[in-house]
Amino acid sequence: MDSVHTITPADIERAQRNFDDCRCNAIARNAVTGSGVRAVAADPAALARATTTFDIQLEQGDITNQRHSGRCWMFASLNTMRFRVMRKLGLKTFELSETYPLFWDKFERSNWFFENIIATVDAQLTSREVSYLLADPIGDGGQWDMFRALVKKYGVVPKEAMPETALSGDTGDLRKYLTRYLRHGAKRIRDAAASGSGTEALTELKKELMDGVYRILVITLGEPPKTFDVRIRDERNELKASGTYTPKEFFAEFVDMDLDAYISLINAPTDDKPYMRSYTVKYLGNVIEDGSVRYVNLPIEVLKRVAVAQLRDGLPVWFGSDVDQGFLRKEGVLDPGALDVDSLFRLPIEEGLDKAGRLDYGESLMTHAMTIQGVNLDSEGEPTRWRIENSWGDDRGKKGYDIASTAWFDEYVYQVVVDRRYLSDEEIAAYDCDPIELAPWDPMGALAD
Repeated sequence: MDSVHTITPADIERAQRNFDDCRCNAIARNAVTGSGVRAVAADPAALARATTTFDIQLEQGDITNQRHSGRCWMFASLNTMRFRVMRKLGLKTFELSETYPLFWDKFERSNWFFENIIATVDAQLTSREVSYLLADPIGDGGQWDMFRALVKKYGVVPKEAMPETALSGDTGDLRKYLTRYLRHGAKRIRDAAASGSGTEALTELKKELMDGVYRILVITLGEPPKTFDVRIRDERNELKASGTYTPKEFFAEFVDMDLDAYISLINAPTDDKPYMRSYTVKYLGNVIEDGSVRYVNLPIEVLKRVAVAQLRDGLPVWFGSDVDQGFLRKEGVLDPGALDVDSLFRLPIEEGLDKAGRLDYGESLMTHAMTIQGVNLDSEGEPTRWRIENSWGDDRGKKGYDIASTAWFDEYVYQVVVDRRYLSDEEIAAYDCDPIELAPWDPMGALAD
């Protein structure tokens, strides 16, 4: 830059005159300073459009609650699985343990972290990739492929077999102190490598460090069961299942789901990610032997088509979105028109940022995973409204459910997971081709929490 232009008194006076020129700015100021942006920008018409009756509506059990943790991707995944258990056993409600996969995800992700630290010991500590690895090594968030890897290796258990603890429902201190330990371990590994230790010695050091990880997790979350007794009764007190199971046996008998058949579809309409191509993200994963995540990028119309197809077959749909956009949280309404913030500030931001622009400029990415449990269709079979099962308890929204418009789906849904049988041969071939590796900080590497 040849020169620097500072803010002058004249600049401030101009902004003040522009504000004073419209009485509506003062009205907006008075309303917002007293009630907040969302309360003033909320459009009552959006509430009227949020129907609670759907053409296809799956019946799920009691709403779950992730509390103060970033486990939405686990809750959404387990909600699709408990649906199968309930249907198989004729139960009104049932819940799988969310603490159990939390334990194994933290354990596996710690190993994943140390393996990546070993792989980058020759890189500068200040390099972007090493800085990325150290920034948030053990956050709560995740994606479907990571959950699939956990269940394939460790199975699932009923909630009573590994119940919630103080730190599973409020993971802040667990993340804080485990992160501290992992960074300590990273320093030990890099110091050892700098002193001449080879890969074998570093691997032995990693094993020692992993013993410490296990200790932290058992102290905070309890020890995961190897076997457990099952006694499941329905609301009439009729015994529907009993016996002793391992977690993998319980999954095989009661969830009975072909995990490898379920694949991730993304919608990222940016120039750097052509449709009909497969993608992965460097350093993103948890279970080493299962590899990284994989998606196929497809137009949003395909994501809607396959979601409706799976719902028609009586199965819920896992999906990831930017949940806070156009969201009336208390009322449970997801609609781009629900909050007219641009009119409130008289700034046409939305006109200059489409879905691709929001991704490119960091305005939006996947932040939260939920489960689609219903849909409304127009006369041509196209979706108009979606019934969303959330994991924030039943004291908000429509008794724990949210209602999303199809316009919101178009703009803020980034990922759905469906059985590959709903895809065309061409779409499956695109998923199965060798994936393009995205940078660790690519928006498609965002974790739902």
